[in-house]
Amino acid sequence: MQQNMNVHPEAIIGSNVDIEMFTSIGKSKIGNNVTIGHGVFIADEVTIADDVVIHPNAVIYSGVSIGKSTEIFPGAFLGKEPKGAGATARSPDFEKKINIGENCSIGPNVVIFYDVKIGDNTLLGDGASIREKCSIGSYCILSRYVTVNYATTIGNRTKIMDCSHITGKANIGDNVFISVLVGSTNDNIVRVGYEEERIQGPTIEDNVVIGVGASLLPSLHIGADSTVAAGSVVTKDVETKTLVAGSPARLAKRLS
Repeated sequence: MQQNMNVHPEAIIGSNVDIEMFTSIGKSKIGNNVTIGHGVFIADEVTIADDVVIHPNAVIYSGVSIGKSTEIFPGAFLGKEPKGAGATARSPDFEKKINIGENCSIGPNVVIFYDVKIGDNTLLGDGASIREKCSIGSYCILSRYVTVNYATTIGNRTKIMDCSHITGKANIGDNVFISVLVGSTNDNIVRVGYEEERIQGPTIEDNVVIGVGASLLPSLHIGADSTVAAGSVVTKDVETKTLVAGSPARLAKRLS
């Protein structure tokens, strides 16, 4: 063991593990051929599979499971506990667990709250944030500074580009493309206390394209194979295989 390193005596560490200095490892299980960078903190009850690379200054709290060949970049924080600080109307509800699949890339300064599941081969770009009770599929891209609010489901092979915001309680299907600076909301009423039955983000079915800068209002249903043009403000449901455009968005044409 190197100097300036704190490893719990009951930690289970596989073969050919490279641990740099100023790292702290709790009572956790670490697989074979794992690389752990300078200043990483790993709490108790963390499971790290074979061939994982953890870059310097990452923080991994209890209950996190990381799949084989996943890479965690500097400054990532896995296992943030949601707290309202007395300022939020909603009381967070969550389990202290995160499951990250195989061959994922978790970018610099990503923040993943507790109670999140991420599939295989998914990329989270620099500074992305995922709140509690979310499920992200496999082969997805959540690009730089994308934010995903609580209790949201995202399917497989979906791409969400830079600086877009996915509101709480949204449902997004497979093969969806959401361009940059897209905004979404889940509540039409402001300055009123939280009411669970009123809160609902948009539902976006499979193979939908959302153009740059579009705004999606609460409780919308966007049908499969449809397209929302750039800059549109979507206030009503969008039919399957249609193109909508404008503010408010209206039917522009039907897609074959």
